[in-house]
Amino acid sequence: MSLSALLAAAQSPEPGGSLDEAAKQAGNAAGWVEQNWSTWLNTGLRIVLIAAIAIVLRTAVRRALTKLIERMNRSAQAVEGTALGGLLVNAERRRQRSEAIGSVLRSVASFLILGTAALMILGAFQINLAPLLASAGVAGVALGFGARNLVTDFLSGVFMILEDQYGVGDTIDAGVASGEVIEVGLRVTKLRGDNGAIWYVRNGEVKRIGNLSQGWSTAGVDVQVRPTEDLEQVGTVITEAAQQMAKEDPWTERLWGPVEILGLDTVLLDSMTVRVTAKTMPGQALGVERELRWRIKRAFDQAGIRMVGGIPAQPDEPSAADPTASMAAPSAYASATSPQSLAATPIVQPPNISK
Repeated sequence: MSLSALLAAAQSPEPGGSLDEAAKQAGNAAGWVEQNWSTWLNTGLRIVLIAAIAIVLRTAVRRALTKLIERMNRSAQAVEGTALGGLLVNAERRRQRSEAIGSVLRSVASFLILGTAALMILGAFQINLAPLLASAGVAGVALGFGARNLVTDFLSGVFMILEDQYGVGDTIDAGVASGEVIEVGLRVTKLRGDNGAIWYVRNGEVKRIGNLSQGWSTAGVDVQVRPTEDLEQVGTVITEAAQQMAKEDPWTERLWGPVEILGLDTVLLDSMTVRVTAKTMPGQALGVERELRWRIKRAFDQAGIRMVGGIPAQPDEPSAADPTASMAAPSAYASATSPQSLAATPIVQPPNISK
């Protein structure tokens, strides 16, 4: 029986109607309810069951992801403070990376679970989902074309975080900007440049990334000395200074290998350059170079070896002074017949002769 019949049955009888007709309509309404109550109950129970399962599943998945992220953070904090932890693990980097991954996973899980539950509930009402899905597909394609830059930035950020291309505290060269990473987001990455400027780099604009904080770094020092110095003595002094540096903290952990003398890099008339390199902890090359220059300079001063810098080296014995250096150039006015003297001579008026 249709809904119109139920409404007709529910209407109050007209004053002129008979009691039998009213009883017949009431019976028809009761029969329609008795005939369809099982369908209503079945549909209602399906909707409640779908909603309950979706809510429970969403809560369980989000809680599992949260516990996984907390476990990752605890594992990072467990090794923090140790030599291995300071070398390979950055707590802030691990925390931000895990939180970003967890946020993405929770959002994706919630969208999938709740979206599937909503479609199942609509299907329980016997609604044709084909036009709805087609409209949603067209809208998704239009949104993808209109916001393709945003989608590109988001997807690039997701893959950068999942692949751990860089993290907080790393020094990177992103092409469009370079500096230290202070924040990693799904859409933009914050970099602090050498002069303190903060660069906001869109993840979709990054075509290449050079990470200077992964693996190991190389510290290189060029030592310029006079060409008359003894190379054997220069090498011995540099080696002793480097060995002494490697035995002291904190350079013991920052130096990953012995300091090597590669030999002469350039030989000029007034100087020669000795190349010194060392493998260091990532991001510590600049500090090692400064300390190595400091120690080599002190060792050279104690050994009497002169270094050559930007100022040209002065000769050992000063040359004799030129006696004509303090003499002034002859003046053109010294001669009375020179054009300059004649031009400067005042004109004398002839005396007046009276007739």
